[in-house]
Amino acid sequence: MNDMLKTTPDFSIDDAKSLLAEHYGLDGLLSPLDSERDQNFKVVANNGGVYILKIVNAGEPLVESEFQTALLGHIGQHAPDLPVPHLWPTTSGSSLAETTSAHGVRHLLRLVGWVPGLPLAQSARSENALTSLGRLLGRFDEALQGFMHPGALRDLDWNIRNAGRSADRLQHIDGTEDRALLKRFLARFETVVEPKLPKLRSTVIHNDANDWNVLVADDDHDRIAGLIDLGDALYAPVIAEVAIAAAYAGLDHADPIGAAAAIVRGFHAEYPLLEEEIDLLFDLIAMRLVTSVTISASRHAHTGGNPYLAISEKPAWTLLRKMDAMNPRFATVILRHACGFEAAPGAHAVTAWIAANRKSLRPLLDKPAATYPAALVPYADPKHPMTVASAGERPNEAQAIWEAYCSERGVDLGIGPWGEARTVYSGEMFVSRLIEKTRRTRHLGLDLFMAAGTRLYTPLAATVVSVEIEPDPLGYGCLIALRHEPEGCPAFVTLWGHLAHEALGRLKAGDRLEAGALVGEMGASTENGGWAPHLHLQISTDTRLSATEILGVGEARYLDVWAELFPDALTYAGIAPEFYAKTGRSHEEIVKQRKELLVPNLSISYDKPIKFVRGNGVWLIDDSGRAYLDCFNNVCHIGHAHPAVVEAMARQAATLNTNTRYLHDNIVTYAERLTATLPKELTVAGFVNSGSEANGLALRMMRAHTCRENAIVLDWAYHGTTQELIDISPYKFQRKGGKGQKPHIHVAPVPDSYRAPADWPLEEHGKRYAESVADLIAAMQAKGEGPGFFIAESIPSVAGQVFLPDGYLKEVYRMVREVGGICIADEVQVGFGRVGSHWWAFEEQGVTPDIVTMGKPIGNGHPLAAVVTTREIANSFNNGMEYFNTFGGNPVSCAVGLAVLDVIEGQDLRHNALEIGNYLMAGFRALQERHEVIGDVRGMGLFLGVELVTDRKTKAPATDFARAVSNGARRRGVLMGTEGPHDNVLKMRPPMIFSKRDADHLLAVLEETFEAVAAKS
Repeated sequence: MNDMLKTTPDFSIDDAKSLLAEHYGLDGLLSPLDSERDQNFKVVANNGGVYILKIVNAGEPLVESEFQTALLGHIGQHAPDLPVPHLWPTTSGSSLAETTSAHGVRHLLRLVGWVPGLPLAQSARSENALTSLGRLLGRFDEALQGFMHPGALRDLDWNIRNAGRSADRLQHIDGTEDRALLKRFLARFETVVEPKLPKLRSTVIHNDANDWNVLVADDDHDRIAGLIDLGDALYAPVIAEVAIAAAYAGLDHADPIGAAAAIVRGFHAEYPLLEEEIDLLFDLIAMRLVTSVTISASRHAHTGGNPYLAISEKPAWTLLRKMDAMNPRFATVILRHACGFEAAPGAHAVTAWIAANRKSLRPLLDKPAATYPAALVPYADPKHPMTVASAGERPNEAQAIWEAYCSERGVDLGIGPWGEARTVYSGEMFVSRLIEKTRRTRHLGLDLFMAAGTRLYTPLAATVVSVEIEPDPLGYGCLIALRHEPEGCPAFVTLWGHLAHEALGRLKAGDRLEAGALVGEMGASTENGGWAPHLHLQISTDTRLSATEILGVGEARYLDVWAELFPDALTYAGIAPEFYAKTGRSHEEIVKQRKELLVPNLSISYDKPIKFVRGNGVWLIDDSGRAYLDCFNNVCHIGHAHPAVVEAMARQAATLNTNTRYLHDNIVTYAERLTATLPKELTVAGFVNSGSEANGLALRMMRAHTCRENAIVLDWAYHGTTQELIDISPYKFQRKGGKGQKPHIHVAPVPDSYRAPADWPLEEHGKRYAESVADLIAAMQAKGEGPGFFIAESIPSVAGQVFLPDGYLKEVYRMVREVGGICIADEVQVGFGRVGSHWWAFEEQGVTPDIVTMGKPIGNGHPLAAVVTTREIANSFNNGMEYFNTFGGNPVSCAVGLAVLDVIEGQDLRHNALEIGNYLMAGFRALQERHEVIGDVRGMGLFLGVELVTDRKTKAPATDFARAVSNGARRRGVLMGTEGPHDNVLKMRPPMIFSKRDADHLLAVLEETFEAVAAKS
């Protein structure tokens, strides 16, 4: 130190003034500035300029002075606009001057321009100011890329590479706890950081951006106006510049990591950082502080209380203690986020994979979570009794309040959403370790509330990471962590909290769980931390975090950061996003406006109408986010919103849509593909927009070919909405509002084997029912007339899912054709592979119609329908009258039709329909054995019916029971209908993509509903 005192300049103001005049030709007012090693004077010159005169410590090696000069010269040449001190040459044009003190010691002089502004230390250090500081440092370091000088390679303790030397100064630290704290940081530096430093990018950096060397604009404290004192500049890792600035910015800051993030954000905008640099930043910030407090401690005995050395020692210790209490990974996530990097590598890929594969995830509960009637748990309301009870640690009361809440609203599942602000987190464990005087109040998991003992299953295969008990009040109780590594997705962890303790004896770390395997049960309040029974489910994209390290509750300030690290488990759990926000008109308003604006006899399904807002595969989602398994709406043949159909529709609509008067590939390509699915006799297609239009066109063709009007139809048949189709639909004309049977309409009984006379042998059902058609033909012939056509659904649907007895159509077709009539197969509901064994249901009867009509499934919800007939009938129809349909067969509709065929063929959905249909039939028969009310089950592929009777012998229809089952299934999240003359047949027509899991869900709901309805009967 004595040597240092000899070399430290000690010039008076008058001496300095003389030196200024001698070497720079300037005169003015001088005032001294604080400095540790050199002597600095502020100069307000008479010429109006403001400068700093530096008299350099004689102990400074010449190479360092030359380095400072070269550094300032480089900046002046390459970044003259940087607000840093710029060199002022001597009167001889030199960058440095020289003088000798009264003691005979030689000193160098340097004059630089004054940078105006207020020290950052004297401002509020706003986030904008710190971001501005980061930008300036980024510009500074970017300007120094490629610059090097031997003087930059100084071996200083302040070089971040030498931070490990602090271990040699620990002897000067008073207090065992303080030494232990520094040892922890030093150990991390030695093992985690130091080995990586040689591989990091390096350049010449300022190396001392403390808040006295940083200036804010006098008129705008949010803007950094200058960076001064380049005396500590050296060659070091680029990230050290950020670490040093962040260390000083964090002193006495309520949110030191937030301050660091602001600097990082600004620096990265000017000089992009690398992920491997950011990942070391937390430790480098800490090591700057460790270096500072150990150097300060080692000099205490010699400095005489030098305020320059000790100015930041106390706040540095405070900040070190704060950082020691933090989880470095959480701090690093915040810093990564400031640069736009993922919270954890692969975090975005995890959430994208879950979203893309949501349909393949197994249900987390006994049924898919979205199918339960659900409501928000009122924890967001600080005055709600349940919130008050929980905050007061009265779990039994909270549980009772929740159960009453559910009972009042018909709710089976309570949902506590991700990100919700809650007041119940009152314990010390919820105090933030990142931000002073702040509580963690934002929920970072998804809560599912059901009864204690509710079983919980993993949606994905997993390996058990840990099973532990957290006994603290308001803690997790039994806590399980699972690691998932699905193909094509980065590994991630799910956390399952508030479980029953039974899992502790059943699972252990390393156990393998297959998708759908039991994880645990919701714990009672006595074992789940004192809460109402529920599951806290959370995803962590950082697999290095242990179960107890994963934050279940976070700070509101960093909610966007936590959203990446701990993304919402909503999709993973199978909850629809619509649950959180209803849109559009209320149910009551829509019903009212329908009555006012629409035809009054427009019907609404179910005793409690549903408002659907989205379709997805086999599911329909209502405006509350509840998902319903669609077993009824066979319009969406290959599933709601099928991506192949949507893409084909959008692509063609964005290119061209016009009518058939112009040439286009799509219509002939589609006609070619469609007719290829039919018997060879059926070769000519006509395209329309609906099944009704298709049947109407078929009648026009029939009249042109036969010149007759007489029709033979089946009782209870329905063929469309136009008047001529109502006239051939007994389902309509025989019921309320109908005008009765017209003379040219001849109705044959429905060939229903289940209700055939008991004395008819089963093998003769087809022949016996066909005799009624023969009688109708005979009656017509007695009048000198004959039938123009026979029309029937290949499987009568409205009549109650009736499957025609063997040989029926073959016999009827023969008889009709023999007397000059033609045969029309209405395949609007049953075609396109629904029966599984064939493309068309009539093929099951071994017949070929003269005309086939199709609609509904043909366009998967798009208004597309078709008629396919023989060349002979088509020629008859070509009678000189033009056939034109504005929208029928347009390019968009045909593109959709082609997409539907591609999916059916490409995914072998006919085989799926056959396989799942057989599985369901077996399930229905098993139900029949347990429930006397089931009189008959029937089905082919995915066209299914269950007839309910009050007595199996008399077969008296159980109409009320059937309606109760239909409505009960709807309340349990499954859509089906009732049909038949007595409305006693459960009608099911699921999408062709129906899976075994979907079938199991349907069977389970039916079982539960049958039992519930029977219990009330």
